[in-house]
Amino acid sequence: MEDFQPFRSFVSSLFQDKREPYAVYDVSDGREAVRRALELNPDLILMDIGLPTLNGMEAARQIRQSLPQARIVFLTQETSAEVVEEALRLGALGYVQKARVMDDLFPAVAAVLRGERFVSGGLDGFGLAEGPIEESTERPPTPSQPSR
Repeated sequence: MEDFQPFRSFVSSLFQDKREPYAVYDVSDGREAVRRALELNPDLILMDIGLPTLNGMEAARQIRQSLPQARIVFLTQETSAEVVEEALRLGALGYVQKARVMDDLFPAVAAVLRGERFVSGGLDGFGLAEGPIEESTERPPTPSQPSR
């Protein structure tokens, strides 16, 4: 659930490049996100916060009301403590910064599918008092380290 088409296509392509089979459905606004989630009952929902027609937080709230087992990962540029904490209070199990999508997206997906929390590095400590947590520990390579 992402309103910016190039980023939405990029994220979808990441899933297509994986060996595990993923069925990926994408939508561009919050109301459509709620409708499709209720229709498909997906294993995992990736959700941006800044969506048109209905913001991602409210869309997640509505989805969780109807599908309390829904596993939601916010994939967003929002990094304030208040926003991260609110997302986790809504029941999201994952929170990934868009700037860290290459490092954090698939570790977040794996953790959340196991029923664990995942929060991008640098945001750890925000609202994480309860539940198992998997934190991103990947750091950019230093000049002496080869990049992967």
